[in-house]
Amino acid sequence: MLLEGTAIVMLVVLALVITFIIKAVTIVPQQHAWVVERLGKFHAALGPGLKIVIPFVDRIAYKHSLKEIPLDTPSQVCITKDNTQLAVDGVLFFQVTDPQRASYGSSNYIVAITQLAQTTLRSVIGKLELDKTFEEREFINHSVVSSIDEAAMNWGVKVLRYEIKDLTPPAEILRSMQAQITAEREKRAVIATSEGRRQEQINVAEGAREAAIAKSEGEKQAEINNAQGQAAAILSIAEANAKAIRQVAEAIEAPGGLDAVNLKVAEQYIAAFGNLALKSNTLILPANAADVAGMIATAMSVIRPSAKQD
Repeated sequence: MLLEGTAIVMLVVLALVITFIIKAVTIVPQQHAWVVERLGKFHAALGPGLKIVIPFVDRIAYKHSLKEIPLDTPSQVCITKDNTQLAVDGVLFFQVTDPQRASYGSSNYIVAITQLAQTTLRSVIGKLELDKTFEEREFINHSVVSSIDEAAMNWGVKVLRYEIKDLTPPAEILRSMQAQITAEREKRAVIATSEGRRQEQINVAEGAREAAIAKSEGEKQAEINNAQGQAAAILSIAEANAKAIRQVAEAIEAPGGLDAVNLKVAEQYIAAFGNLALKSNTLILPANAADVAGMIATAMSVIRPSAKQD
């Protein structure tokens, strides 16, 4: 009986030792921090790894994740500066940096951050007009982060960033905005069409002007060329006439030249009378028509006065 009692006691002691070891040894995961209270008072913040606590004396009161945590902020209605209702919701990213403050700085730091984010968002949007809220998202996000981060330091939390997910104005405002956008697009289309027509007319006018200039230049050059050709022709004719006159004069001055001239004049005289006979029934003859020499003498009597006048 004594041996049995001793065995039972040893088993109880062994069980207590195993339980004590199990309670004493704890493993904290990576990127986590556990807050230990000893006899109801903060004792330590345990980091990742194998840790020893005193069973029945120490108690793991809080477990915090040190990872970046996304937190959806509920949608809420904000009033803009121009008294327009605007439904806004977003997402907040934060991280626990001080496990002790996160445990004892606020009863629920997640609720505190959410409420503060909503309050700050209403305040920031209330300073902006409706159109500006769509343009100043970066400003709104930065303002919310700055305001929350300052207060969240006492809660052991670091607010990393805030992003607006949706900005939803009332349906009437949406319809008017859509109508405004449509009107603006139509206006730009009309302006683009008119600019295209204007440019087309300018191009046509420029082309017509250049064509007219080219045509006038061509006509001018043609007239210059024609005038130069006529001048050259007149000069050539004058030079030819002068050369012919010089040659005639030289021929007359040469021995027998006058006789040749008389013969030529007589031939032309006779030819002239022949042409006259073909065109008219009237026949003009010299006094001595039977004598050809009389015709020649008559012709010479015509040319000699001319020679004397020269």
